[in-house]
Amino acid sequence: MGFALARVVFLQSGLVILTFFSSHGWQSWDVGHRPLIPEGMPVLVDDDLRFEDGSAAPRPTVVVNRWLRELPASGAPAPSSWETYARAVKGWTEFLAEHGVGLFDSRERLKAGLSRYAEHRAAGPAKARFAATTWGQHMSILSVFYCWAIAEGHAAAEPFTYRAAKALFAGTGREVKVNLAVRRTPKPHVTIKYLEPDFTELFRCGLRGLAPDGTQDTGFHGRELARNAAVGDLALSTGLRLQEFTYLLPWEIPVLPPEPTAVPIPFPVPAGVTKGREFRTTWTSYQALAGLHDYLELDRAATAEGSSWRPPRRWGEPLMVTDPGPRGGRINGVRRSWDSLTPAERRRLVAPEGGSCLLAVKNGGGPFTAWATVFERTSDRIRARFEPRFPHVWPHRCRHTFSMRTLEYLVTGHYRQAAKLVRETEADAALVFYLTKADPLLVLRDLLGHSTVLTTEKYLRRLDTTRIYREAYDGAGAAAGLTSDLAADREAAEEFGADIEDGEA
Repeated sequence: MGFALARVVFLQSGLVILTFFSSHGWQSWDVGHRPLIPEGMPVLVDDDLRFEDGSAAPRPTVVVNRWLRELPASGAPAPSSWETYARAVKGWTEFLAEHGVGLFDSRERLKAGLSRYAEHRAAGPAKARFAATTWGQHMSILSVFYCWAIAEGHAAAEPFTYRAAKALFAGTGREVKVNLAVRRTPKPHVTIKYLEPDFTELFRCGLRGLAPDGTQDTGFHGRELARNAAVGDLALSTGLRLQEFTYLLPWEIPVLPPEPTAVPIPFPVPAGVTKGREFRTTWTSYQALAGLHDYLELDRAATAEGSSWRPPRRWGEPLMVTDPGPRGGRINGVRRSWDSLTPAERRRLVAPEGGSCLLAVKNGGGPFTAWATVFERTSDRIRARFEPRFPHVWPHRCRHTFSMRTLEYLVTGHYRQAAKLVRETEADAALVFYLTKADPLLVLRDLLGHSTVLTTEKYLRRLDTTRIYREAYDGAGAAAGLTSDLAADREAAEEFGADIEDGEA
């Protein structure tokens, strides 16, 4: 591992240094083969810059690095997850060292260290405090690490105590293990994490520089509004993650159907940008796709025209694109599929006519990736000028909004009705069958890219799905003539009136 230190960037100093591995120039390291360490893998180094000290047992940081290198094959394929895991163990290791406790100390000392660490992160210096959700994430990571270390023979004990519990969803229960170190938090549905339809429209208007009534917001003079509106609608209508919609290429956008349709349009998500690098297909609306094509043909074309943009040297050599098509093109003269390109490679692509190849570009033709900033500034402006209750909007909230809206459509039969309307118009027979027959949870699982429906169930538990099912039930009853809104209100009022008459109010 020592050969890697000269090729990484030091981010912090102290008891443990966090670096990121790069194999650039490995041929000069006096090794026979390219290292197996994944590119961008976090590496922890003690502040004496040594990986061994002559003892038979490896240093704790060496053990942590072994664990980190196994993450891509242990359920954490995303580089962003590797860094989160490394920082969690780094903070814990440094805190223990400050108090004279080893990472693999006795259970008694580790439990005492955990107790002190919990107090430090809850009520210590302001910069050291964790929110309950962040603390829970770190405890989950450390629990996974210690389970691995015990199984591999590196640790004899862990600091955590667990209790058995039963998790219930949709009438199905299963045994789970609960880490007692995790702080209690409010029920997930207490904090709404998606946009209701009226707030969704407020957000869409804000991205376009419009007031809530759709007129021009004369107090705002923004730029690239067509770009922001098109990509915002894309995020809301597809449920794509930030990385997924940020690094799309124009040639990967589906063709617009010749006529407007109420049936959703399949939207392939390339494996190179997905979490876990697994291809999937989500869908989008005709209106959102039409807005995206308008942006590509008009505003984006004008912004990128004549651009001399090239990626900065720190990103690596430019990747020059020629002969682009729906599936791929020539990159520096070699034909490659778009699906194989990682986000870092996509950011370096230079279009045949100049400028970046990413879907969204900024003035000068360079790639635009600061969507978190755009969404946050838009929500700040809406809150300050029009609606004080408007929430903070980050890219993942758009994914939650898509999930809730899609589930509502699936449960209420919106898509089934749309499919019936287009059944006689040569629509995609497979998609029509899918919309009319598939279970809503299975559909949502596929659209979101979850590995199992259990993940989708857990995800939905963090959102307020009760309203959707209640309204669907009420709507179905009313449509069948079994009840009506007025009759239901009258019946409920009579029930409460009976309570009062009986002296039970």
